[in-house]
Amino acid sequence: MFAALWPKRPRPQKEDDGVSAKQTDFSKGSVSRAVLEVGLPLTVAQLLNLLYNIVDRIYIGRIPGAGAIALTGVGLCFPIILIVNAFSSLYATGGSPLATIMRGKGNNEEAHSILGTCFVMLVGTGLVLTVLGLALHQPILYLFGASDATFPYARDYITIYLFGSVAVMITLGMNPFINSQGFPKMGMLTVLLGAVTNIILDPIFIFTLGMGVRGAALATVLSQLLSCVWVLRFLTSQRAVLRLRRRDFRVQSARLFKIVSLGLTGFVMQVTNSLVQIACNTTLQTFGGDIYVGVMTVLNSVREIFTLPVMGLVNGSSPVISYNYGAGLYPRVKQAIRFTFTVTAAYTLVAWGVVYLFPAFFINIFNNDAELVSRAVPALRIYFFAFVFMAMQFVGQTSFVALGKSKQAVFFSIFRKVVIVVPLTLLLPRLTGLGVNGVFVAEPISNVIGGSLCFFTMLATVMPELRRLQAEKDAAAPGAPQQPAEE
Repeated sequence: MFAALWPKRPRPQKEDDGVSAKQTDFSKGSVSRAVLEVGLPLTVAQLLNLLYNIVDRIYIGRIPGAGAIALTGVGLCFPIILIVNAFSSLYATGGSPLATIMRGKGNNEEAHSILGTCFVMLVGTGLVLTVLGLALHQPILYLFGASDATFPYARDYITIYLFGSVAVMITLGMNPFINSQGFPKMGMLTVLLGAVTNIILDPIFIFTLGMGVRGAALATVLSQLLSCVWVLRFLTSQRAVLRLRRRDFRVQSARLFKIVSLGLTGFVMQVTNSLVQIACNTTLQTFGGDIYVGVMTVLNSVREIFTLPVMGLVNGSSPVISYNYGAGLYPRVKQAIRFTFTVTAAYTLVAWGVVYLFPAFFINIFNNDAELVSRAVPALRIYFFAFVFMAMQFVGQTSFVALGKSKQAVFFSIFRKVVIVVPLTLLLPRLTGLGVNGVFVAEPISNVIGGSLCFFTMLATVMPELRRLQAEKDAAAPGAPQQPAEE
């Protein structure tokens, strides 16, 4: 199966594709360059987007006299935030690949309709989540592992954050449509605007105005609102290939079904992440108390930092894969998958080693409490074991989504988190005597099993299909020049 990814290939010939520097043409030139032209700005954008939460945690962890407990309280809000993100992902990861495939086929009208449908659903869903979250946040937070000591901090953060849910969802849900049109730098600027604003406002609200965690939440909401305005301004301008138009603000059930079916992958990934976080927090609360819930908050923060380049690159490969698949350029699809896996596997292997050698450095970024650091160091080493297998999960998952194979993508999202991680998180501390370490061991086990199965299943199903489609294309036009087998 690996031979399907790395066959022998001739040296590529340079060509003038005539594409402007501002927009990437996915159908011409170097595939690896196309992936990087989208992936690198996306990586920067992901890094900047992470700053919304990371900067909050860094400042919150240093609130005088309450840093550790406040950090734990904000960590309890992660499952709710992930649910908001899940609905954004439902429409973004479902709509943007479909719109890109339609563009590849030359059907721009349908692509516009997909964009309009996603926008309407993002706004409507955001309003519903805001109302439900504000009404039910107290029982939900206690269900997710809050104690009487941590609940006030969690409440202060999430109630303000929920008021910005619509802006958050529009930003997260619409920005992929900018990237998938070949404007990754514009998508990066979307996040840059919000991230810089958040960095400036955080210390002012948290410390200068004495608002604490409420200040962190308010800074995040205002920053996302600015990003939202930026996204809407671009998608209603003449620069965009696909634009938001009033006549496309109609939700047709057949089109929505296609969007939701494909977007279920991103949705399930986020929801199952939330489910895993709930299982971790409740189990750690039982076996270790608030201090270990705080440890898990730090571990998640470190993991987000190191996962960013992987997510940026695989998200960068998605529109390249989708467009070329829709255009019938199947060898370029395979080249994109091969390149993405090679780079992400090498990176995650190096990242694994760095975290193992210098765990305390990354923990101290968020909190330097001696007790928390001493407990987090061994936990981080366990948690990151076999991190390289995450590259296999992400590449397999993204390839399925980009090619419109929603069933396979959804299955592997559920399999790794729901079938493996959650049961192990709940059972290992109780049945093996590992205690809190059982929670941390569950993650690398799921990486090895889930990542391997997802990636090798993708190789066994996608690669033969691409060869078959290319053969059919060649047979249908025997006199036409054939697409080179490899770049």
